[in-house]
Amino acid sequence: MKIIDLEPGDPRLEADLLPVLRELRPHLTPELFRDVFRNGHPQGLRFSAAYAEDGTCVGVAGWRIIDNTSAIRKLYVDDLVTAATARSTGVGHALLAYLEQHARDTGCHELNLDSGTHRTGAHRFYLRERLDIVAFHFTKSLTTDGADGPAASDA
Repeated sequence: MKIIDLEPGDPRLEADLLPVLRELRPHLTPELFRDVFRNGHPQGLRFSAAYAEDGTCVGVAGWRIIDNTSAIRKLYVDDLVTAATARSTGVGHALLAYLEQHARDTGCHELNLDSGTHRTGAHRFYLRERLDIVAFHFTKSLTTDGADGPAASDA
């Protein structure tokens, strides 16, 4: 397996990465994805893609490094998804290990992610990967129809 970071404008973002990301974020259209990455990149948003030996994208991580008062510096995982056809093959483990090493290399004190309360399978995986549940994440929707973004339970 090969994991690479993709930069804005890379055609693999839509051709390879987006179909896998949409398994977790089905609301993303190509146009919306381009907008999010264009706006998020200056804020630190990055995407890493895991490729199988045959060149198929089998996993995606969206992440950013954040400096704040609670962790000082942390790598926050926005998205972590393994293609349905490649689950339980070590893709998620490899992506987390890649992100953890990047976090260590850049002076981060923590690696964080949020996971929707309904995603119990993902929770079992995160606990196996030695991530701890350390906080509650609270959300207040600022839209009434959901047209401006996904439901809070999609995380």
